[in-house]
Amino acid sequence: MTRPLYEVSPNTWNFLKTPMIKPTGFREYDARWKYPEEINLPGMTALGLGLGTQMIARGIDPVIAVGNDYRDYSLAIKNALILGLMQAGIHVKDIGPCITPMAYFSSFHLGGCAVAMVTASHNPNGWTGVKMGFNMPLTHGPDEMSELKDIVLNGKGEAREGGKYEFVDGVWDAYMDDLVGDFKMTRKLKVVCATGNGTAGAYAPALLERLGVEVVPSHNELDYTFPNYNPNPEAMEMLHDMSATLKASGADLALGFDGDGDRCGVVDDEGEEIFADKVGVIMARDLSKLYPGSTFVADVKSTGLFASDPELKANGVKADYWKTGHSHMKRRVHELGALAGFEKSGHYFMASPVGRGYDDGMRVAVEICKLMDRNPDMKMSDLRKALPKTWSTPTMSPYAADTEKYEILDRLVDKLVAKHAAGDSFAGQPIKDVVTVNGARVILENGSWGLVRASSNTPNLVVVCESSVSEEELRAIFKEIDDVIRTEPGVGDYDQTF
Repeated sequence: MTRPLYEVSPNTWNFLKTPMIKPTGFREYDARWKYPEEINLPGMTALGLGLGTQMIARGIDPVIAVGNDYRDYSLAIKNALILGLMQAGIHVKDIGPCITPMAYFSSFHLGGCAVAMVTASHNPNGWTGVKMGFNMPLTHGPDEMSELKDIVLNGKGEAREGGKYEFVDGVWDAYMDDLVGDFKMTRKLKVVCATGNGTAGAYAPALLERLGVEVVPSHNELDYTFPNYNPNPEAMEMLHDMSATLKASGADLALGFDGDGDRCGVVDDEGEEIFADKVGVIMARDLSKLYPGSTFVADVKSTGLFASDPELKANGVKADYWKTGHSHMKRRVHELGALAGFEKSGHYFMASPVGRGYDDGMRVAVEICKLMDRNPDMKMSDLRKALPKTWSTPTMSPYAADTEKYEILDRLVDKLVAKHAAGDSFAGQPIKDVVTVNGARVILENGSWGLVRASSNTPNLVVVCESSVSEEELRAIFKEIDDVIRTEPGVGDYDQTF
């Protein structure tokens, strides 16, 4: 295998024939590049050859299911990836265009094969990437990604005989059957279904209708130009649009799905946009009645209520806070035998007996409908108001270059740890602890906190804050965190604030 170049000029002979892969695309738990600026089609073939070589080296059965999201360039990229996998001697089962959780499901449906999903996830158009895993529900983490990066960038991919291509039909039907089972709503429920013209539009409306829900469609037509907004239920633009549609239609709640369908956002009947970690607490309360003593994993960006909520404590819940990132969370849920994992970004990991352990926005939609059915006298706003009151920010991402962000973060963590060691106050409160499992989460004596970490899949830092006292304290915590961040000249503007 030829060693890929890091840069090749577009519209040249070399760009057509020589693999080009920017090293920063190999991230903590999946691969993402701007296309074609950071990877070309021969580069994707080199990635496929490397992934197939990694499978053989690890003794993985040489069979892989491959799917692609609904973007105008995803099919070409998938075909280039497939070419490399076949070169490596892998039997490729092409499941066609799909959402990421259907690709994960296909492993179970097809007998336990590996999975590679070509998707830019919720990133804007111009991005592409691959989510992959050898043993579902687990997907590549830092060790596997580091190994794959070494194979690909150092030209260690090995061609072998035996490569095979097969198109597999029928996975969509099997996946939908698996999601719904024999469940049917017993209460009337009117739900705004928002997909931002992304791939989930081919799934979510049909799924909700099958459950017996009245669907209010919102941008469900597939359109890879994303004419309304980028499908990302963590972005306030999408949540505001969902809220407006809900108020206009008188729906009971709104569910929104990201570009590859593995995340879900929620707006309640009053038009209140409930951040995913709070939805997680609502779901954990409900599930812990059915399964007392359960363990729930929450990512470090999530509310402190998983550990402090009186109702969860009464149900014997054990809370575990872990690293942000779908691969980190899947692995932690699996290792602890947790019932579910919740991430503030809207990834939910429902494990047995509720789900299969991977992040699936469609599974979340089903479970929220079941939750509403089990609580026929409650509105979603009632369930939200029943939680202890906290004030929290959206996820905010200031720019930091991929090549610099981890070094910047290390310095920020050191500065925040030093504040704690010096006994400094923070937003008028003593610092109780600084948790550094994933960035720095500064926890105050009253339970309020502020977090800074590095984004694993974009050139950004990530900032989230929560106050158990007031919005005024929330703003003070954010100012404290931001003041430390602004000591680093390599950090740019935020994508959104509050």
